[in-house]
Amino acid sequence: MLVFFKERLAFLSVPKTGTTAYESALAARADMVISDPPMLKHAPVYRYNRFIRPMFERVCGVELEVMAVMREPVSWLGSWYRYRQRPFMEGKPNATHGISFDDFVLAYMKGNKPGFADVGSQAQFMKSQPNGTGVTHFFRYEDQPRLKAFLEERLEVTLSLARENVSPAMALRLSPEVEERFRRKCAEEFALYHSIP
Repeated sequence: MLVFFKERLAFLSVPKTGTTAYESALAARADMVISDPPMLKHAPVYRYNRFIRPMFERVCGVELEVMAVMREPVSWLGSWYRYRQRPFMEGKPNATHGISFDDFVLAYMKGNKPGFADVGSQAQFMKSQPNGTGVTHFFRYEDQPRLKAFLEERLEVTLSLARENVSPAMALRLSPEVEERFRRKCAEEFALYHSIP
């Protein structure tokens, strides 16, 4: 998570949406960088609302705008699946070695997810809170020019981004039957993604 106080902006770090590259490029420019532990680096809206927002509201008397990046849901799960295929993951409970992408997505849709498919939800990560705190600026991962242009204008910087924390490359294809089930079962993920301009 990055906070830019003067610009009144908090940049949430949604996992598997390329935010590590932005963190590296903007860390020196940010007023607050939370890069570890993962549960704070990747604080969702509800955690931001509970811990970060009150600090700025009560101490500084300001409300920050919140920005977040969302990845197309099938691509997002594909990135998690590939990320957990890294060689050093082999034999670990969260590894996806020996599991097909279809089986990974089917496991993700279970109520009681096995560890390898328990990766959270982008829609839940960005869910607005009862007090109105929510994401002010949504960006699609697939529209990097719009995201980059927003940050460059808002922060008055020129960004040079490097690829970081990248999942291993591999061709993935979800079977039509599993994709249809996923779209039906996780409709809120797709609805949120398609609502982003």
